[in-house]
Amino acid sequence: MIDLNKDFRKRVLGVSLAIMAIAFVVSTGANVFAQTAEATAVETSAEDAYLSGTEDAVSTGTGLNRVIKGTENWGDSKNIDPVKFLSNIGKSTGFYKMFVQSKADADAEAARKAAEEEAVEEGNAKSWGTAPGWQSFLMMAIGFLIVYLGAGRGFEPLLLIPIGFGTILVNAVGAGMGNLPDGMLAIIYKAGVGNEFFPMLIFMGIGAMTDFGPLIANPKTALLGGAAQFGVFFTLFGVAVLNIFGLDYNIMQAGAIAIIGGADGPTSIYVSGKLAPELMAVIAVAAYSYMALVPMIQPPIMKALTTKKQRCIHMENPRAVPKVEKILFPMMLLLLTILLLPPAAPLIGMLAFGNFVKEAGVAQRLSKTMENELMNIVSILLSLGVGSQMTPEKIIRGESLGIIVLGLVAFGVATAGGICMAHVMNLFMPKGKKLNPLIGSAGVSAVPMAARVAHKVAQSEDATNFILMNAMGPNVSGVIGTAIAAGVFIATYGN
Repeated sequence: MIDLNKDFRKRVLGVSLAIMAIAFVVSTGANVFAQTAEATAVETSAEDAYLSGTEDAVSTGTGLNRVIKGTENWGDSKNIDPVKFLSNIGKSTGFYKMFVQSKADADAEAARKAAEEEAVEEGNAKSWGTAPGWQSFLMMAIGFLIVYLGAGRGFEPLLLIPIGFGTILVNAVGAGMGNLPDGMLAIIYKAGVGNEFFPMLIFMGIGAMTDFGPLIANPKTALLGGAAQFGVFFTLFGVAVLNIFGLDYNIMQAGAIAIIGGADGPTSIYVSGKLAPELMAVIAVAAYSYMALVPMIQPPIMKALTTKKQRCIHMENPRAVPKVEKILFPMMLLLLTILLLPPAAPLIGMLAFGNFVKEAGVAQRLSKTMENELMNIVSILLSLGVGSQMTPEKIIRGESLGIIVLGLVAFGVATAGGICMAHVMNLFMPKGKKLNPLIGSAGVSAVPMAARVAHKVAQSEDATNFILMNAMGPNVSGVIGTAIAAGVFIATYGN
């Protein structure tokens, strides 16, 4: 057995270094000593040809005398300049672009603007110009706030976290994440958001996740979902009011803006794509923002329009619905939509498709894929695509702020409309069968967020009060109601 003592290790190291030195001399020295007079002459002629500008001889040079094709005329302009090098590094930082440059340099932005103009010519985008860098920094701060609300406060993290990161990344000046045509976020938006592909897949996933049993068991709750659509149509008047103050929305844009009141992001994207594609970015941001902020927006309205006694009303759980009724419901819904309101058939059709696959139970692999893997993937991409539109050129402007304000008003009116309808219905309900008016707030399309919020508010007053299943009836009817409202707008103004 070899004793690896200190002297032995030194000898092994010495022998290894000697072998490496010999190999180096052999590999490099061979080329040096093998160079003949002929090779030297060729090298000299290559140098002379380079100096004379003859391109054919460029590739004949060897070693340090070889000239790379395409660099013959670089001259002093390509020399290494340490001062210029450091200056360019400074100008490439996000800090410089945000706070030193008040406007993006025209030459640096030429390619991006050309791509945007090409998209505008295709009819799917609007040229919003370029905003100062400090506004991008402000939007990044908003993106971090959105991430905090999702991760730190638990406000719909599945939506807010990717939307927040999309906002941060697209506003990272110099990163190019949102630049057309090759920016990652721009690709996501163009691939599935701008052409309404992702919203259709979302509706399919919602159908696979939704149980229409509470609505089938208690059909009168559909009135609450219908009343919540009052916010959608009320917004049309709000658009007219804003036009008085100098903004200029046409009726098609008004219809696309109004659908925000249903708190349904996919439907908002779908309608804006049909009626006002130039406003799709802002409408999508507003719709998804309010849909994600349901837990913050709705409770104050709910408590303002109800008393403690009303919030404590207990309701019996809906009856168990037979499987055959659940299977027939999506088919009947689709058939009626096709016959009465074809423009709503794409949304209702995907909803019915996903729900039928779930309820039929013979293709569980498909239904599980729709409600899990596919829904998760599409939600991530759609949310990133929505966040990618939160740039200062699109958000920090009068017409965009008007859309955001109108969306909030529409959402508030929709919530109030459902609650007020519950009060009206209670006037005709027998004693002991009264509705808890909180379930009326679930008439908006945010499934199942609005139903959960109504349940939580009821339990904050009485921990034994379980109204979740009762709130799901108006909630799923709100999805159908918003899709029908979208079909009405498209049928009326789409052509």
